[in-house]
Amino acid sequence: MENLEKLKTKLKNIEESLKTEFSVLRVGRATPALVENILVDYYGAKAPLKQLASISAPAPRLLIIEPWDKNVIAAIEKAILSSDLGLNPIVDKNLIRINIPPLTEERRNSLIKITDIKLEEAKIKCRTARDEAMKEITDLFNNKKITEDDKFEIKEKIQELINTANNNLENITKLKEKEIKE
Repeated sequence: MENLEKLKTKLKNIEESLKTEFSVLRVGRATPALVENILVDYYGAKAPLKQLASISAPAPRLLIIEPWDKNVIAAIEKAILSSDLGLNPIVDKNLIRINIPPLTEERRNSLIKITDIKLEEAKIKCRTARDEAMKEITDLFNNKKITEDDKFEIKEKIQELINTANNNLENITKLKEKEIKE
């Protein structure tokens, strides 16, 4: 049924969104996702860093940013410094190095709180999607387009999809929390 397919797509997007949000959290390990979406002032326009440079993580605690246009190095450095990541870029001729410091226990605990908040936000999006799907099914029943048996069967399938999505979201969060604690 198209309602179920639409719901599956929404739930998949919610999962992907949560993964993306978690990839930006700094966990003491270098990953290009940490800085790739920082907006850089590039000749008067804002552009994400990933569009202006190649970003690599040659070591667990080191990021290297190589701008394609060497004139933008100062703007990239300024954007990284003004981001809320607390990173200190080091300009080295035609590239920028960023050493990722290890996390303090206090920072780890605050990151875990953030993951819990993001998980709850994702679950709220799932519930909203479920409520919309349930309303559509009720409307179809009220307009005599489906039978009462179909209505209950589809609503059960919707709830199964929501339960699976919530489990997936919790697993994604547990993995991220494990990574933070390491």
